[in-house]
Amino acid sequence: MSETPAPTKPSALFVCVHNAGRSQMAAGFLRALSDGAVDVRSAGSMPAEQINPVAVEAMLEVGIDIRDEKPKMLAPEAVEASDAVITMGCGDACPYYPGKNYQDWELDDPAGQGIDAIRPIRDEIERRVRGLLVELGVTPAA
Repeated sequence: MSETPAPTKPSALFVCVHNAGRSQMAAGFLRALSDGAVDVRSAGSMPAEQINPVAVEAMLEVGIDIRDEKPKMLAPEAVEASDAVITMGCGDACPYYPGKNYQDWELDDPAGQGIDAIRPIRDEIERRVRGLLVELGVTPAA
């Protein structure tokens, strides 16, 4: 009798230029809303030393802690391992990956912005992450 292979989890990679917070906020929402049903990665094409502390504050307001999101350099292996690749308003600094579920989410840059400017960016990211979950066939946890 042959065994049916276990289904693999869908995976997503969020890419921004540095660590202004867009990819980390998206990764935080996807982790929280998928409740472990999606493998989540984030990276930067030119990552900074640390995550934008105001983006961290904005996410803590909605109960999601992204303080452990470490800046990571975008690597081809991360792209290959991902079903969906989402770039975030980085234009030519983020390459296009043919053959992937590729999306470019045009979002304002939270770098240097105060909390009042980052909240609407955060809320738009949550809306888009919920849509991505539907595309990946995953029911949001919350």
